[in-house]
Amino acid sequence: MHFSQMTIELILGFFALFFITKILGKTQITQITTFDFISALVLGELVGNAIFDDEVGILRILYAVAIWGILIYILEIITQKWSRTRGFLEGRPSIIIKEGKILRESLKKSKLDINQLQHLVRSKGAFSIRELEYAVLETDGTVSVLKKAKYDTPTKQELQLNVAQQQIPITLISDGIIIMENLIEAGFNTHWLEQKLKEHSIFHAKEVLFAEWQKGEGLHIQTYAE
Repeated sequence: MHFSQMTIELILGFFALFFITKILGKTQITQITTFDFISALVLGELVGNAIFDDEVGILRILYAVAIWGILIYILEIITQKWSRTRGFLEGRPSIIIKEGKILRESLKKSKLDINQLQHLVRSKGAFSIRELEYAVLETDGTVSVLKKAKYDTPTKQELQLNVAQQQIPITLISDGIIIMENLIEAGFNTHWLEQKLKEHSIFHAKEVLFAEWQKGEGLHIQTYAE
């Protein structure tokens, strides 16, 4: 196979997979189910096998990726519009610990053993199963837990502390580049930012590795020199 043809097929395959991933949405990665995992593998295999097969042309690569992407997209539409299909197509969450007791039948159906269960609950900060009131195995293979009251972290309200509204920090500079949309969203402009930087003896945004603004906390800056 000529290197030029392989290069073209790799580039087309890359953009085809990128395009399909953008259409299918972020849930392909962040909330991946068993079927999502398999579909992602198949997409990669379709492109990979086609690229290194001399008899497969560029059009066949694009056609295979397009058809597979369309099938997955149709499935996503079905699960969004008809909620009754979600249990069959995406699976259902399973309660594996109820009222502090491990449900053995649920573990068997979910193909989990005790060691795997311990690993999952430890990832949620529970180092003993006795700490849990409920545990739910989600469709993406993660576990959600509800700790017993005596093991749960108390809230500020329970401790009768003053509760202030949380504010999301906004990144204004990243790798020396001002993020204009974030600056505008925060209600500021470049003149304000330049003045703030000068207060820290910084005369150009390119000197800044990272800068973020948070209401009530002000501007946090780290330069490349630090």
